[in-house]
Amino acid sequence: MTAQVERTAGDAGAAGAAGAADTAGTGRASRAPGTVRRRVLVGAAALLMLTGGATIAHGAADGADGTPAPHGGGHAAHSTGTGAATGTGTGTTDASDSGKAGGTGEAALVGGASRSGGFWMRADGVFSPPGSFVPSDALTYDTALVPASARIEITQYADRTSHRVGTRLRGLVPNRAYGMHVHTSPCAADPASAGPHYQHRVAATADPVNEVWLDFRTDRNGNGEAEARHEWGFRDGGARSVIVHDAQGGAGKRVACFTVPFSS
Repeated sequence: MTAQVERTAGDAGAAGAAGAADTAGTGRASRAPGTVRRRVLVGAAALLMLTGGATIAHGAADGADGTPAPHGGGHAAHSTGTGAATGTGTGTTDASDSGKAGGTGEAALVGGASRSGGFWMRADGVFSPPGSFVPSDALTYDTALVPASARIEITQYADRTSHRVGTRLRGLVPNRAYGMHVHTSPCAADPASAGPHYQHRVAATADPVNEVWLDFRTDRNGNGEAEARHEWGFRDGGARSVIVHDAQGGAGKRVACFTVPFSS
């Protein structure tokens, strides 16, 4: 083991050697507890990853145009690929996109402000049934349609002129249509706990202009994505989750839910 010791022009060789020996001994003594702590932390992280645990992280990054950059403190909100639609948000994904969402098996939140005066947020989740060993923000109520270990990503980006909410899902039933909407309350064991659709203006009818619809169709690998764009944003605390439905449109059976800390 090599220890670095600062020397001046007048240091004697013997004194330098003794200092190096002391430094090396100190290094060996101080590293042992840290090594144990690191092993404990790595073991705990591995357990969470295997059981679908959750972590939270925050960061901020901007591109040259003021929109979030893909690197630098987190992942930025992004536009979905082919098939993304304005309003209804219907879209599909390509097999080449497989694995881009939620690659670690953890649920995570990343977000920040942009220089353009807006903000962005991204949340990832791994679905598990209610009452699982490790609680999850992503719940599946029908594992035939949304299998345990399927993944979801929700992105949000807003600036002075627009508000975008996007989704990417992995591991669902191939070649199938699903509905999805933003809801007013967090997820719970009872699917009804997520409350009604979030509405910009309270109305008796459901429509994609006044609500955030993210209907999508999966590809042959069971992956899907969508994006909805509006000129309005969420009220503070008014949007708390997304619900996956077994059918597209304004209603349908609630088959999964993901609690999302949307920003206003």
